[in-house]
Amino acid sequence: MSETIVEHQESEAGTTRRMTLNMGPQHPSTHGVLRVVLELDGEFIQKARPEIGYLHTGIEKQCEALNWQQIITLTDRVDYLANLSNNLCYSLAVEKLLGLEIPPKAQWMRVLLAELTRIGSHLVWLGTHALDMGAMTMFFLTFREREELMKLFEMISGQRLMTSYIRIGGLALDPPRGWEKLVRAFLADFPSKIDEYETLLNNNPIWLRRTKGIGVISVESMLDVGITGPVIRAAGIPLDARKMTPYSSYEKFDFAVPTSTDNDVYARYAVRVAEMRESLKIVQQAMDGMPEGPTRADAHRLVLPEREKMKTQMEALIYHFKIVTEGIAVPEGEVFQVVESPRGELGYYVVSDGTAKPLRVHMRTPSFGNLQGLPRLIENRQIADAIAVMGSLDFVLGDCDR
Repeated sequence: MSETIVEHQESEAGTTRRMTLNMGPQHPSTHGVLRVVLELDGEFIQKARPEIGYLHTGIEKQCEALNWQQIITLTDRVDYLANLSNNLCYSLAVEKLLGLEIPPKAQWMRVLLAELTRIGSHLVWLGTHALDMGAMTMFFLTFREREELMKLFEMISGQRLMTSYIRIGGLALDPPRGWEKLVRAFLADFPSKIDEYETLLNNNPIWLRRTKGIGVISVESMLDVGITGPVIRAAGIPLDARKMTPYSSYEKFDFAVPTSTDNDVYARYAVRVAEMRESLKIVQQAMDGMPEGPTRADAHRLVLPEREKMKTQMEALIYHFKIVTEGIAVPEGEVFQVVESPRGELGYYVVSDGTAKPLRVHMRTPSFGNLQGLPRLIENRQIADAIAVMGSLDFVLGDCDR
């Protein structure tokens, strides 16, 4: 339970009462295990101090003890709502060190999967954010669609959440028979679902009063603390790594970067809903223009061979055994790779000393940067607005505590 401490402070008008309130670390509306120490004057927040560390996993340190390929399973758990974005960022970084050329089909599949992940993450955000403010129906609706995405991920990888599907050198497996048909069915059905969300919220007077004009922060402050993603785009800055520093063939796709100049909780909602529509366009383009060919790089000593080859070729079986047991030696060097995750700019800094294990793996995660803006967003506002503002940042605490 939260602790409340009442402090008496002297002022010119006499004795005032300041209350220090611990929101968390188990508060149900803080989107993870977060503690925010609030100093209140009546219903107004005078000071706010977020304290992270309650979900620390030590993932960055664990990376130093594992082979390069084994780290993929850890990247799944950094941001568990966007595991494929982390798989992709890490794989791209290691592939730069290796000098691997990824086949076109694998690149397009990576784009497709990253955008399905973006939709799924935004659905979780929209459902839980609306639930925080009393719109329970939205939670059921968004999780209805997210369940269809979970079925797609399970069909292609065998896992609903921690898929480990994007690997160094390409993909884990070729898409199974019938997967494309299910993706196209989702593409055909989902636009009407987005319309349904907007019908319920866009003109809802309670939703508008809880979100319009709430949680405004200057662009200068955002840049100072490192806020990225939909939050800064809702302030009119079209900052998107997919456009600014294209990776994995994003430059071949036609899509817009939704922005708004309102810079409030409602604008962040509108930007994320628009992003889901743009992600649908990208997935549709990827499905229609998917190149033929392999889904793994042709590098026998670096990339696990296909399963069918292992059954018929002794050389493939030997390479598989050596890569799994000994790992691969990555050339000495360092790389910083950036991708656009659902929460913003995600960067992996990878250092190799030429061995089968990394010397250092560091994640520059968007949730950590976005959370730094929380004090400026909620100070001098009513405590009733705190949950709406926190939800609009869409942070995942696993993405902060590594």
